[in-house]
Amino acid sequence: MAKEERSLNFIEHIIEEDLSDSHVKTDLRFRFPPEPNGYLHIGHASAICLNFGLGLRYGAPVNLRFDDTNPTKEEQEYVDAIKRDVQWLGFEWANECYASDYFQQLYDWAVVLIKSGKAYVDSQSSEEMAKQKGTPTEPGTNSPFRDRSVEENLRLFEGMKNGEFGEGEHVLRAKIDMASPNMLMRDPIMYRVLHRAHHRTNTDWCIYPLYDWTHGESDYIEQVSHSLCTLEFLPHRELYDWFLDQVVSSDLLRPKQREFARRNLSHTVVSKRKLLKLVEEGYVSGWDDPRMPTISGMRRRGYTPEAIRSFVDTIGIAKRDNVVDVSLLEFHVRDHLNKIAPRIMAVLDPLKVVITNYPEGKEEWLEAENNPEDPNAGYRKVPFAKELYIERDDFREEANRKFFRLKLGGEVRLKNGYIIKAESCTKDEKGNIIEVQCTYDPKSKSGSGTEESLRKVKGTLHWVAMAQAIKAEVRLYDRLFTDPTPDGHKEKDFMEFVNPDSLKTVTGFLEPSVKEAKAGDRFQFQRLGYFNVDTDTKPGELVFNRTVPLRDTWAKLVNNA
Repeated sequence: MAKEERSLNFIEHIIEEDLSDSHVKTDLRFRFPPEPNGYLHIGHASAICLNFGLGLRYGAPVNLRFDDTNPTKEEQEYVDAIKRDVQWLGFEWANECYASDYFQQLYDWAVVLIKSGKAYVDSQSSEEMAKQKGTPTEPGTNSPFRDRSVEENLRLFEGMKNGEFGEGEHVLRAKIDMASPNMLMRDPIMYRVLHRAHHRTNTDWCIYPLYDWTHGESDYIEQVSHSLCTLEFLPHRELYDWFLDQVVSSDLLRPKQREFARRNLSHTVVSKRKLLKLVEEGYVSGWDDPRMPTISGMRRRGYTPEAIRSFVDTIGIAKRDNVVDVSLLEFHVRDHLNKIAPRIMAVLDPLKVVITNYPEGKEEWLEAENNPEDPNAGYRKVPFAKELYIERDDFREEANRKFFRLKLGGEVRLKNGYIIKAESCTKDEKGNIIEVQCTYDPKSKSGSGTEESLRKVKGTLHWVAMAQAIKAEVRLYDRLFTDPTPDGHKEKDFMEFVNPDSLKTVTGFLEPSVKEAKAGDRFQFQRLGYFNVDTDTKPGELVFNRTVPLRDTWAKLVNNA
């Protein structure tokens, strides 16, 4: 049976209606327009998947356009990171564009607005302009410079461009309606003076256009059919259309702005300002810290692009903002890693086990399945010997009947190996158990076909042979914030909710099959979680990041609270 076509989201319904309207010129083209003033985060991933997904659905080109109109915050580093993230998510853009490519055209159009009496140079201070703009319930008042002559406005605007004035002396404003109920329509600023070097144009320009003037005109230049923005830009749509009215030609496509809701993620913040504060104050190691909600941080942590795309597809496109539990993202990460990640054994809190009746000096190599979810994953060899490590939590001197791991007098199976029985244990002077003495059943080897090998015991433990174990630094990452909405409290700063236990570093002991693992390689540490090799890894010095535990441990904490 053919796979059922999924229902259209409301953005796709808009596009379908436009395509069916013979009076509307609609050659589809989309764009993803980030500002290169920081690293992309999980919220951007939704916008990326939406725009590029529409491009794939309709066979339409998608531009990657950098909204680079503020040289005080934008850097080439961010441009490079954004390109890397979009490609990593699995998308390719039709054209790489920059708002700065259009500086001359935007300037020329601004001159046209001045000549037609629709723009003027204002010489008020920013404080004075704020006062005369009014309030949401009171109309604004006209600037004393609103009725400057066209000739004077042209002379001043050219002087602004040529660097004759200092920052804040003059701005160019559109002349619209100071009584408009939409405060964005009350003579918005189009240009300001900035004597700053731009990452692409260097010092060619002393004036820079603001977002509202740049965005719609850039869409028009590129002939973008549908300009998709998040809901905070809904009040900007009226201004977007007004600016287009001033430049659109009847024989070219007119872009259409439409808005969709942000999907905020619990236990995170995505404000670039707040993320920058975490970086600058040392709460994280950088923009790509695996605890960060940035795409580069998630990549370093071990998330897969397939998991992120699946998550974005699941939450869909909506008309109202809401908070999505991060557990849903982690579910999609687990689901994909379960299918692709090779299994290995690793011990992160080691307790020594000595099998007293195992021959001294003997070493054997047991066969272990790489991934039971993948029939083509094959098998590997794992060394077994007299002295092993198991997890400390997997042994108790005394335990009730519900404890199915190792206890004195009890039996467990060692994964891929033998059944062992705990006979005694050794403690240090503080009473801590430092060694467990066991015996093994030599006929119980997994897969050997003997009657003893088929004997059922309730517990199965992972382990590593001590002598052959590979040491590695293992970073146990957890959620960066303890509160689901850390920036949603008016009376508290979001920094008060930083999780002090978001990173714990331990020395792990791993089976030797990982010795040649490289940065980015992903594994399931059996019974522990999914891990990947960090970029800090050096020859002979493996570093692993915990991507996600095997189960949602936070759900258990919440339910028990």
